[in-house]
Amino acid sequence: MSSITLAAGLAELGIALPEAAQLKLLAFRDLLLKWNKTYNLTALRDPAQAISHHLLDSLAILPHIGNGPLLDVGSGGGLPGIPLAIARPELAVSMVDTVQKKATFLQQAAIELGLKNIQAHHARVEEMQGQYAQISSRAFAEIGLFISLTRHLLAPDGRWLAMKGVRPDDELSALPADIAVDAIIPLQVPGLEAERHLIILKAGS
Repeated sequence: MSSITLAAGLAELGIALPEAAQLKLLAFRDLLLKWNKTYNLTALRDPAQAISHHLLDSLAILPHIGNGPLLDVGSGGGLPGIPLAIARPELAVSMVDTVQKKATFLQQAAIELGLKNIQAHHARVEEMQGQYAQISSRAFAEIGLFISLTRHLLAPDGRWLAMKGVRPDDELSALPADIAVDAIIPLQVPGLEAERHLIILKAGS
């Protein structure tokens, strides 16, 4: 497995971030791996692997993130929510997880990293309230379930952003008739030798 530096990976993705944001991303990586020893937030233990598999994998969708408030569902260790919040400090990012220790980590990470644009929730997403222009998930659930659990939270003209590995054609063919697939975007994540896709969906009228 080839390792890649954060700066090289960002350049490969065509993403320009100030040095302060890059340092904050690495600080988040360190915090995640530190808490992981106790809280089991990720299967990864290798700091170099965490750059490609967590930071760059999360940031690969950055060019497709719009301007409205974002809800990241099943955030776990804060992926992709925290890297997106670091890269877009003006973006309001809410994260939700049903596991208390994971929600605690998200709150602590926001405090330690000084991320004023983050809100962390310990809740079942189907019981949450609010309206979000964008709802993201990374390895949360199959797409139909993701949509049914979060549909009440999607603002009018909002979008779902489902991060997937291989192209999930079976999941897409099983979607309700009023759900439109807006885009299927193959992602090339530097240092990650695996298929990645971003599926963007909208609710029909």
